[in-house]
Amino acid sequence: MRIALFCAARPGIDLRYREWTAEATRTLVQAGHSIVYGGGNVGLMGVIADAALGVGGDIVGVIPASMVEAELAHTGITRLEIVSTMHERKARIAQLADAFLALPGGYGTLDEIFEIITWKQLNLHQKPIGFLNTLGYFDDLLGWIEKAVSAGFIPEKNGRLFVVASEMGEMLRLLE
Repeated sequence: MRIALFCAARPGIDLRYREWTAEATRTLVQAGHSIVYGGGNVGLMGVIADAALGVGGDIVGVIPASMVEAELAHTGITRLEIVSTMHERKARIAQLADAFLALPGGYGTLDEIFEIITWKQLNLHQKPIGFLNTLGYFDDLLGWIEKAVSAGFIPEKNGRLFVVASEMGEMLRLLE
């Protein structure tokens, strides 16, 4: 299975996020899966690429040309696809992936994973989606989703169009 990983282009302050991201990536690759991601060489994106390559993983990056020009592309990955816009990037990642997974990140990470969740809600795909919630990173966000469901802004049947796990082994079982 090719799994799209959405995560931060920043490293975060707590070193445990980097260590945990590297370990989760190695677990994914060692279980026989490949990765598609945003193509970056910085932050947790760079950690993912380096960890996957370190254990012989197949990793495809999709990145806008403007980010390549800013020298943010990871040039050592299996394949790097260069697109014109962020919209094209998200669409191409969605085409390439069999499943989607959010790791710690900021606005971009949430933009990517919520677009995928919205597409699933609209029946544009039926691919599995997950939040890897180690260190409780997504606890508050998951609470907000529950609140939106209880307030009637998200239909109850759509409140969990995704799975949640705190470690990659458990997540892989849920995605499969």
